Amino acid sequence: MSKEPTIIELEMDELKEILRRAEAKQFNDKDYETAGTVLQSYVELVALLKSKNISMRRLRKLLFGASTEKTAAVTGDGTDSAEEADSVAASKDESPKSGKGHGRNGADAYHGAEKIEVPHESLQPGDACPECGDGTVYETARPGVLVRITGQAPVAAKVYQLQKLRCHLCGKVFTAQSPPGVGTAKYDATAGSIIALLKYGSGMPFNRMQGLQGDLGIPLPASTQWDIVSGLAKQVEPVHAELIRQAGQGDVVYNDDTTIKILELMGKRARQNALAEDSAAGNAKKQRTGLFTSGVVSTREGRRIALFFSGRKHAGENLSDVLANRAKALAPPIQMCDALSRNLPAELETIVANCLAHGRRQFVDVAESFPAECRHVLESLAVIYRNDALARKRKLSPEARLRFHQAHSGSTMENLHAWLARQFDERLVEPNSSLGGAIAYMLRHWKKLTLFLRKLGAPLDNNICERALKKAILHRKNAMFYKTENGAHVGDVFMSLIYTCQLCGANPFDYLTELQRHASALAARPRDWMPWNYRAMLTACPSSNGDEICRNAG
Repeated sequence: MSKEPTIIELEMDELKEILRRAEAKQFNDKDYETAGTVLQSYVELVALLKSKNISMRRLRKLLFGASTEKTAAVTGDGTDSAEEADSVAASKDESPKSGKGHGRNGADAYHGAEKIEVPHESLQPGDACPECGDGTVYETARPGVLVRITGQAPVAAKVYQLQKLRCHLCGKVFTAQSPPGVGTAKYDATAGSIIALLKYGSGMPFNRMQGLQGDLGIPLPASTQWDIVSGLAKQVEPVHAELIRQAGQGDVVYNDDTTIKILELMGKRARQNALAEDSAAGNAKKQRTGLFTSGVVSTREGRRIALFFSGRKHAGENLSDVLANRAKALAPPIQMCDALSRNLPAELETIVANCLAHGRRQFVDVAESFPAECRHVLESLAVIYRNDALARKRKLSPEARLRFHQAHSGSTMENLHAWLARQFDERLVEPNSSLGGAIAYMLRHWKKLTLFLRKLGAPLDNNICERALKKAILHRKNAMFYKTENGAHVGDVFMSLIYTCQLCGANPFDYLTELQRHASALAARPRDWMPWNYRAMLTACPSSNGDEICRNAG
């Protein structure tokens, strides 16, 4: 089966400059790399057109992506259930459509807003009614509500002008004390939290933040932002290490990876360093040149931990590092991933399940050329996703969920397997065609694709990990690259903390702020400062100076 062409993005000015250097015979190393990628992509695209008899619609979807993979959109008819729409949309990072009133939020939705109680200007409970004069007024159970949304700079600033008085005789100067609660440090803990959230949670580059802050009259240089977040990363490193340790104890682990750019590990200098290291070690084996961000999501007892690792290691190698922390008494975890061998951890035992959404996508990709056959497969899989959504809605235990799928999904999957096998047995499908490739993929990995019918807690797909990797992809789209390995590690630390907070329903801004205010306490007992239990510790550490109290409480 032909490879899909590699997509590279070039501005028109960049392309013109490359063409100019080509005419002048002044190609540099990067130009050779770009030209090689373009030519390789051209060869792969031609092979793709020949092997798949691809249409323009299919080609556009392949190159630029599809907006949805719902069955109705793929087959052109039928309707998707809400449950299937939610499940399938997750693999493409789509948001399921909300009901009536989407976009309008009531006062209860603003749980992070400051609450200000406003008493009546002239009445108090127990006063005589000014309207009738006979009754008395009392406070109602629900107050009136007025929501006011105001704008502000992401990082705000206050300038305290401390009055100075000088004695005209002796010259002694008397300076006013700073207000209570105002520290001497220029940057408050909340500044580091919001910078980290904007950069690593929302993908806002430091330079863009610098421009915005400058326009608003509160300068915040990019270099200063880096100094703040890199210092914060060192403070929260013990919590990150504890997250990795606890993730190793998970019942189900999900992993996958995406590409990343780290300039320190790219280009001519990186290749020279790699050759020097190989020569010194006497190693003739070619060094791996690819760079990846691996996502690992671990679930246990309803808690979900998300981890990110950027560098030359594949997802399986990073998962091995996580599972190296696993207690020896625990049974092997269920591992959910796609069928690539690089996702498997070497020398560590896991119970492997393959992603049903990946198998489904094989048929989505060829549905235009084989609509009837693909409709049959997609509608069969829709039954499985509806059943799984129903199990979640009923909050079934793992045992009950397994029995439910065996009773209601087992026959559907058996019939689908028989149908897939019959296409080859009766020569209804050419094995070398694109549809034949999709069928062969399902049959080849059938046992791992259907683990949910045999094993407690086995998931259907790897969508939760794919959604996690959207954090890294968002950063890549906006900031484009990391400069150094250390910069990539800082990004991994914050993405891990921020997305784990989101998975646990914790406020990442509040979490990062409290970690800074109790830095020595979390260094002593990081397990007490996880996103799901740090609020309990704050009851023992009510003030920002409560580190000693926290240690005693622990």
